[in-house]
Amino acid sequence: MMTFFRRHWFFVGLAVVIMLAFACPKWGQTVRQSRVVNIGIFFSFLITGASLNLPRAGSRARHAGAVLAATLSALLLIPVMAWLLVRAILSKTPDWVIGTTLIASAPVTIASGTILTAMAQGDVALSLMICMATNVIGLFTMPFVFSLLLGAGPQIQMPVLRLLGGLLLTVLVPVAIGWGMRSRIRPWLGYWTRPFGQVVVLFIIFNAASSSARRFSFTADFGYLGIFIVAMHIGILAIHYALARGLRLDAASVSAFTIHASQKTLTVSYLVWDGYLAVAYPLAMLPGIVYHLTQMVVDTFVAGAFRRCAKPTC
Repeated sequence: MMTFFRRHWFFVGLAVVIMLAFACPKWGQTVRQSRVVNIGIFFSFLITGASLNLPRAGSRARHAGAVLAATLSALLLIPVMAWLLVRAILSKTPDWVIGTTLIASAPVTIASGTILTAMAQGDVALSLMICMATNVIGLFTMPFVFSLLLGAGPQIQMPVLRLLGGLLLTVLVPVAIGWGMRSRIRPWLGYWTRPFGQVVVLFIIFNAASSSARRFSFTADFGYLGIFIVAMHIGILAIHYALARGLRLDAASVSAFTIHASQKTLTVSYLVWDGYLAVAYPLAMLPGIVYHLTQMVVDTFVAGAFRRCAKPTC
């Protein structure tokens, strides 16, 4: 029993927070008002900054083309593609359109993409460079891309400059502080750092689920959203695999490019939703949550497939 819990504690916690969110939705309001999630996100990015190991100059030059392609795809191609698809298929629910566009516009994940790349025996240096490039550049592009796409869809007004400033303050500043103080912070880091980030994600899911509890129901509409998000993520993986092969990357780089460029960070999406969309569109965080859970499961299998193909017998 304890072995099962250690391996699958996140999914056990996921079931618990969802049940609590629907049973006691007022607790979510209390958590939001306490700003505990925002504090957790700040420390999560602080830890990220302290944990970063920059690749050497030679590796950065060798992978410059792949990093540029991953950045353009993750921050421009994927948001536009997702927006077009969700408007064509799920336009009856504005929350789905807004939420899908939001998660698609977000930068890639920071920790899990690199971990899965290592699991796949991929090029971790390339994975780190994709992570750093898309997260730094994405903080500037996300507010504008998200706002422009929504300007042609659901009629909502986003304070782009204020959104940009908030993201820089909440994301880039703690990463910079962590990087600047890495020699002092790293001795305190250990096995607990990854579970800490996952606990923050559970709080994000709890807040989003409790905020949408009154309007949400497990109808066919939600089922369509789940199918759409799973299909979209698999399509994004296929696109990035094709791009990596088109760039003639080596096998290790193909796995890094395919996995990390296809992942999206839930924390940045939550910051935008919580600050500007939660009241008017309480369900808009659900596409991001479904996408996050999808990439956790699907990309684990993808990493395993790449790992098997890395063996000489493949």
